[in-house]
Formats: sequence, C-alpha cells, structure tokens
Amino acid sequence: QVQPVESGGGLVQTGGSLRLSCTASDRTFSRYSVAWFRQAPGKEREFVAAINWKLDKDYTDSMKARITISRDNTENTVTLQMMRLEPEDTAVYYCAAGGTWDLSVPRNDYDYNYWGQGTQVTVSS
Repeated sequence: QVQPVESGGGLVQTGGSLRLSCTASDRTFSRYSVAWFRQAPGKEREFVAAINWKLDKDYTDSMKARITISRDNTENTVTLQMMRLEPEDTAVYYCAAGGTWDLSVPRNDYDYNYWGQGTQVTVSS
C-alpha cells in the first residue's frame, strides 16, 4: 500500500515561491498517477495538478501559468513547484496516489485512493 508523505510547505510572502515534495517508500510508486489537491478554510478540496506514470501532466486552469509538476522515479518523488504565490493560494496541500498505469491523467479526488496528511501553505499579503 502506497503512503504518500508531503513536505515543503510553509509561510511565504506574496510573489514568492515554494516547492512541495511528495514521497513514498513503496517501490511501485512510479506506476501510480500522483496528484496535488488543496483545501482552503471553508472551501471544498480542489484539484491542482497531476502526473501519471508516462509523465503526462494536467493542471488546474487557475494556476497552470505558475506551477510545474514533475517526478523523479529514482527518488520516488513527485514535486510541485509553485511561483508567484498569492494569498488566495493559502491552503493545505495534499498529495494523493491513484491508479497504476493510467493512460490518462485523473483530476477527480475519487480517482485517488492513497492520501498524505497534507502540508500547510500560507501566503502573506
């Protein structure tokens, strides 16, 4: 069973950058689609970005000009690089692992079975 673990959250000023990492010890992690979701206080959880085993990627329209998702299978890590952060980006960011050998890039949370605990991102104005 894959157990994603997030890191890299923190406090940043408006316009700053953060790099979030998601790792898993399971050697099959590279087979999984991996996504980032976020949930702001009082709001529903929303899709941010995802990458499948073939390195196909998908991004939410609201952030795609400012974020990049990538994976390093030698390190069992998926990274979300975020730039030009805004106060509206403040949220808990979750990493999730979904199906294996996906031909598409799922963006619905019900497609992801294994979730990390989340990492807080706070952007100050």
